Amino acid sequence: MPPGPRRPAVVVFATVRNEERDLQGAVEAVLQQDYEGPLVLALAVGPSHDATADIASSLAAADPRVHVVENPSGLTPQGLNIAVRAGVAAQPTATYLIRTDGHAKLPSDYVRVAVDVLERTGADNVGGMMVPVGDGPVQEAVAFAMSHPIGLGGGRFHTGGAEGPADTVYLGSFRRATFERAGGYDEHWTRAQDWELNLRLRNAGAVVWFTPRMRVEYRPRDSFRALAKQFYKTGQWRREVMRRYPETASVRYLAPPVVVVAIVLSAVLAVVGVVVGPTWLTVGLVVPLAYAVGVATVSIVVGRRLSSSALCRLPAVIGTMHLSWGAGFVRGGAAPRPTTTRS
Repeated sequence: MPPGPRRPAVVVFATVRNEERDLQGAVEAVLQQDYEGPLVLALAVGPSHDATADIASSLAAADPRVHVVENPSGLTPQGLNIAVRAGVAAQPTATYLIRTDGHAKLPSDYVRVAVDVLERTGADNVGGMMVPVGDGPVQEAVAFAMSHPIGLGGGRFHTGGAEGPADTVYLGSFRRATFERAGGYDEHWTRAQDWELNLRLRNAGAVVWFTPRMRVEYRPRDSFRALAKQFYKTGQWRREVMRRYPETASVRYLAPPVVVVAIVLSAVLAVVGVVVGPTWLTVGLVVPLAYAVGVATVSIVVGRRLSSSALCRLPAVIGTMHLSWGAGFVRGGAAPRPTTTRS
């Protein structure tokens, strides 16, 4: 049988930092793709406290498809833009740009499916689902909450759904021409850069496309402290998104900060009632108690297939996610740099 038509050239790109544990597996997953066209992998390596840079250099020395460059700032959007430029320099004929992550193990058909969907739909960016996988009761509970509407709302790249146009997708596989026309990632957004880029793409008439065929395993935080810090920062940046793009405000994003404000005000009224009176102000305790009971009840109902140890932690995990996100949103202050920079 004669060979089929040559597939378009692809650049897979990532920015990595402190990824000693997972980097080799992530790179091997890219190099083992079943895609039959030219492929290079560009890694922008930020300042790390572990052996990430040495591992990246060894991987590049072992396979000419791997190209390593420095990301001096260590920040995600800067690193992504640097990696794209390095990948395109190594593969100038590249048609598609496919993002991966330092701790993501892409399934072997990921690149092939991405290119097939891009060409079948005519979309400008396609992506699929972030599939959290947990080891141990806390991480198991976090993984469940991150893939259920009770934790992160109804976004399809978290919870799944039908293939079709979407607001945003996980990671992203781009037409190079569209990506470059948009100016790449806006380096102001040290978080939420994917969401912001997809918003600009859609505002310019491009199509962002979700497909459940593209599934990437993700290891979520495994401690309450790390989870709270992650969601607090995410809430801060969501506040910045709404400040910059007020038309994106929605009930889904405003609910957590409303809950936080309601709980804090109710608790303050209750304390005032206990300390100085009138005592009827202690009725304010109903709000935080009602929230706690509601979260616990829903957790028991939706999480009944979890292990008993994970189920016991699920209400605390969901509460941590909601309240940390809401507190970060209320606090704001996620925009240290007033200027906007793109590649």
